[in-house]
Amino acid sequence: MLKSVVKRAVRRLGYALVPIDAPATPSTPPGPPAGDPRVSLPSISPVGAFLPSVPIINVVDVGAMLAGDGTEPYSALRDAGLTRVVGFEPVAEECEKLNRRFGPPHRYLQYAIGDGTTHRLHVCNESMTSSLYEPNTSLLSAFDGLEELVRVVREIPIETHRLDDVPETANADYLKIDAQGAELDVLRGAPRLLAKALVVHTEVEFAPLYREQPLFADVDQALRGAGYALFALAEIQSRAYRPFRDHDLLSSRRFRQALWTDAVYVRHLFELDQLDADELVRLFVILHVSYGATDLCARILEYLDARTGRDAAGRYRAEAVSVVRATSSGGTV
Repeated sequence: MLKSVVKRAVRRLGYALVPIDAPATPSTPPGPPAGDPRVSLPSISPVGAFLPSVPIINVVDVGAMLAGDGTEPYSALRDAGLTRVVGFEPVAEECEKLNRRFGPPHRYLQYAIGDGTTHRLHVCNESMTSSLYEPNTSLLSAFDGLEELVRVVREIPIETHRLDDVPETANADYLKIDAQGAELDVLRGAPRLLAKALVVHTEVEFAPLYREQPLFADVDQALRGAGYALFALAEIQSRAYRPFRDHDLLSSRRFRQALWTDAVYVRHLFELDQLDADELVRLFVILHVSYGATDLCARILEYLDARTGRDAAGRYRAEAVSVVRATSSGGTV
C-alpha cells in the first residue's frame, strides 16, 4: 500500500515513476490507435474454452482500502464477475467506502486482522500507511519522501481477529494481504485458511519500515512451511539514501536500498499433482485472469488434462503462441 501512496504523491508533483530498467522504446511496434476498426486485437479465448466449468473465486482481502480502480491484484477477476470478495479494513470511513462502491456479493468488515489480541493501531496522516506496528521514523527519514507519508496522528486500541476465527473466510481460494508490516501476524492466524487456499498475494518488506516488524524472510518461511512456494515478485521498490534524491542518480544505477514489493505464492507450486481437479481449475482461473501467467497456466492444464482426458493444454499453448506472434507483428489488419 505504501507504493500506492508514493505514486499518488509523485503524481501530485507532476512526475511519473518509471522502472529503472524500463526499455527506452516500446517492446512491440506501435499499431493503429485503439478502436481502429481495421484492427483485430489478438487475445486468448475466454477461460471457459479450456475448462469443464468456470468457478467463482473466493477472495479474502486483508487491508482492503481502495487505492484506485483496478489497483487490487484480483481486480480483473472481479470485473469479469468471477469473484466473491470478503474484505477487511479497520479504518471505518474506508470500510464504508468499499461497501458503497462494490456491494453484494462482496462484503467488507471493519476488522483489524492479526493474532486475535488487542493492539494499538497507529493511524497515520496517509490512511494507507496506518499500521499495528509503530513507524520506524529514524529509518524512514533516511530516504527522500517516505517519512512525510507515515506520520502518526493518533493511536487507538483495537481488537484484532484471526482469519480462522471469521466464518466468512472458510472457503478462500485467494488471499491478498496488505497489512503494513503485520503480514506474518495475519498468516499465523490462518493455518486452516492456508491449508485450502491456492494463491497468496502479499506485500513484503526487506527493511524494517515499522519497528519490530517481520520481514520478507519471515513471511517466506511461514508460507513455505504452509506448503506454498514463491512464484513471482513485483517490481522491487528501492530508494536512494539522503542527501541524495532518486533523480540525483543515474537511472542505470540499479543497486539501491531494496525496501518493499509484492510477492505471489502458490500452494504446491512444484507438486501440482497434489492438487485435485477442482483446485487446478481454480488455480488456472486465478493465474490466467489476474496475472496472465501463460506458461504456468499451460502447465496447470497439463495436470488437469491428465485427470479429465481433455487436450486443453495443447489448445491453450497454441493460442498463447499465436497471440504473442500477432502482438509482436503489430496485430492483424
